[in-house]
Amino acid sequence: MKIIGIPLTLLIVLLFFACGSGNQKPSSLFTIELEGNAKEVRQNDALGVSLKNIKNKEIESVIYSIDGNELPLVNDQLEFSIPKLGNKILKASVTYEGNTVEVTKNLKVLASKAPDIYTYTILNEFPHDPNAYTQGLEFYKDTLYEGTGKNGRSFLRKFDYKTGKVYQQIDLDETYFGEGITILGNKIYQLTWRSGMGFIYDLKDMKKLDNFQYGKSREGWGLANDGEKLYKSDGTDKIWILNPETLVEEDHIEIATNKSLFADTNELEYVNGKIYANVYQKPGVMIIDAKSGAIEGVINFGGLSDKVTKTENWVDTENVLNGIAYHPERKTFFVTGKDWDKLFEVQIQKK
Repeated sequence: MKIIGIPLTLLIVLLFFACGSGNQKPSSLFTIELEGNAKEVRQNDALGVSLKNIKNKEIESVIYSIDGNELPLVNDQLEFSIPKLGNKILKASVTYEGNTVEVTKNLKVLASKAPDIYTYTILNEFPHDPNAYTQGLEFYKDTLYEGTGKNGRSFLRKFDYKTGKVYQQIDLDETYFGEGITILGNKIYQLTWRSGMGFIYDLKDMKKLDNFQYGKSREGWGLANDGEKLYKSDGTDKIWILNPETLVEEDHIEIATNKSLFADTNELEYVNGKIYANVYQKPGVMIIDAKSGAIEGVINFGGLSDKVTKTENWVDTENVLNGIAYHPERKTFFVTGKDWDKLFEVQIQKK
């Protein structure tokens, strides 16, 4: 029997044609094209879509989805009725000639409308420790809890908000820069800024129980809870959702207006499905839908710092509004700032 040698290059060519289109990248077959070459869309809006069929394949079906949610396609328009905003991947599952492939396109989904503007009325003014660099503020019953920052000045305390009398205080090691706090069940949770960890305390005696490590979140900024989960900001456009037992970052929302994604959410407070978030170095608070991430309102607290005593060490970019707590019985908010000597009880109303 005579053996005939086949050149390597010829063998490669034969194998290529034998495999056919099965080895081709999906992007070489199809691409998603959006109306106006759009790179962003508002939640619940409809936008024209088409699938470019590069190799003229016989397409049997196309299903579009984001985050596993199938998008309705009506008259060649996609309806972006998805629950969460942010940077998304639009997927098209294409079935053709007995094969199914998936092609994708990056897309930002923004809020459906501009945020409403809110203002405030001062109901009461109370004394506040001017040496408290406030990073977290939360009520438990009628007692106010506060977490502060700065290395060597960070602590966790509970006090009488009417008089400023401190009931108990736990000082953090000077290596830690304390951040936001929240109370859930019989525990107090406290973040640190750049140490990559937080602390857990017993609510009754404030004895430290444990530490926990951050996951994908960059830093520790603000903290709140909805009675079941913890919400953690990290200075980015994300708010992370944590399991309070494992402290695992199980999910996140991305914060957005109708124009863009928004970073720099600082201290947090959860009230009736909304997250009230201080804006870093700004005299404002955002009202964020806790499910979608949409900024539904902005509270302008401009002018409040003018009512505070400004010492010789005052720095406008440092001694800013930070700290918001809701009193469920009084149905009012309490706000203060970093090294402010006053705590304000306010009523918030739409402008």
